[in-house]
Order: sequence, then structure tokens, then C-alpha cells
Amino acid sequence: MAHVESAHLVELALSNATPTDADAEALRHIDHCTRCRDELRSLTRLVTAARTAQLVDLPTAPPARVWQRIDHDLSTGSAPPRPHTRTPDHRKRALLALLALLALAAAAGIAHRRLHERAKRAQKGPGS
Repeated sequence: MAHVESAHLVELALSNATPTDADAEALRHIDHCTRCRDELRSLTRLVTAARTAQLVDLPTAPPARVWQRIDHDLSTGSAPPRPHTRTPDHRKRALLALLALLALAAAAGIAHRRLHERAKRAQKGPGS
């Protein structure tokens, strides 16, 4: 079997879906492939960090102009988007998985930075 595709590794790390035969085959490959096993392990750590991040770990709220732009973009649409009736092709799924991974990475990085800052303050002691 070829290496497990990154999009499939992301899906395995998220573990949101009911396991399939393809998942079982991928996991058998991962048992014997250091590269895929390490990638899955990294993705799983990232998912765990993102899921345990709390609102206080995130930076300040975006400026009002961001919400105004979102509101404007939503209100100028001519019609609500239609749901997809077909399954997205492989490239679209990989892109969506990559975007989800990037969002998780950003959240994990922010959470890590905030926790590191808290640890520094705690080491300095109260009133520092």
C-alpha cells in the first residue's frame, strides 16, 4: 500500500466519522510505516491541543471592521448558497482538510504561547 494520504490522516486524527474499511487498511499501513505513524501522531497532538484550548487562550477579539466585512459579505449575497449534491472530489477534500489543519495549528500555536506566557508570570511570582 502507498502512504496514507494527508487528508485521510487528518480524518483519522479528528476521529469524527465511523471507521470504514479504508480506515482499517490505513491503520494497518500506519502500524508498519514510521513516516505515516509520525504524521498521524503529530496531527493527533494538534487536534488534542486545539480541542482543549479555551477561549481565554485566544488573542483579543477581531476588530469591528472584520465583523462588518463579514456582515456585508453575507448580506450582499443574491441567494443563500445551495448545498452540494455531489461528493467533493479528492483535491477539494484534501484542501478542506489542509485548511482545517491550518486552523488547528493556529489555535494550538496561540494556546501554546498563552500557556507559556502564564508559566513565565507564575515563575516570577505575584505582583510582577
